[in-house]
Amino acid sequence: MTEEIGTGRGPYDIEDLADDVDLTNSHLDLGSVLVPVVEGGQVTVEMTADHQPQAVHLVTPHGRISVAAFAAPRSPGLWREVVGELVDTLRTDGAEASTEDGHWGREVVAVVPGGVHRFIGAEGPRWMVRCVASGPPESADDLAPVARAVLSESVVRRGSDPHPPRDPLPVSLPPVLAEQVFAAQQQMQADGVMDQFAAPPEELADQTAPAPVESVSSDEETGVAPEGAIAQSARAHVVGEDDPVGTDVHPDIEATDTTAEEPSEAEADRSRRSSGSALQRLRRRQGKK
Repeated sequence: MTEEIGTGRGPYDIEDLADDVDLTNSHLDLGSVLVPVVEGGQVTVEMTADHQPQAVHLVTPHGRISVAAFAAPRSPGLWREVVGELVDTLRTDGAEASTEDGHWGREVVAVVPGGVHRFIGAEGPRWMVRCVASGPPESADDLAPVARAVLSESVVRRGSDPHPPRDPLPVSLPPVLAEQVFAAQQQMQADGVMDQFAAPPEELADQTAPAPVESVSSDEETGVAPEGAIAQSARAHVVGEDDPVGTDVHPDIEATDTTAEEPSEAEADRSRRSSGSALQRLRRRQGKK
């Protein structure tokens, strides 16, 4: 059965989508997982202590969201195992951890000083995908449905290579995002922060990296949608491990509830394209028109 992007029935396996589906500007292609960008959001790349990319986050007006894919056995049940282990680990680390019933099963909620982290998991054919939503306590209730909307439109590209269960599936950066990382690394070298010469953007785009454990021209010149994956990647922020991006909203994003515009007749007829950002679809389902 062929799945249709935009129905909120995901996360999808890429093998279940039509061959001609176009996710170029609706999703951020990270190799093993394609994540829908959020309207009004900001793409952020988190760097390791040695200045290598380790995680990609969608920063929203309510907090940040990250999605990662892992190998899983053919039989279901891995997320159920992970939930129990995750709760124990979080409590050992001092967090106030609990579980809640969600659309795909149990969700783990961890409350720490100044922040709330929600872990949502779903399983597919030989893969498990995990979404982590982190934000300040006052935004937790608003961030949760956005995270579920993002996960429901995410696409997993597992590939046929063998991977032990629980191993993170390979992640790569799309070219536009790799250019941002390369530019940041070059600036670090110029500032004397980074000694090792940065890999060129084409290598960053091709190389695989561990999945997280947890200047673009004007739109008229490029034809790129201002809220699309290409534009958001081109203005991505690159931050270090110690930078305050975990539970904070992005300083350049206003937490306003703008009304999603109805698609034009031409847009509605555009075949095999994702029907807007995850946040736009969430608003339409909630009746905010």
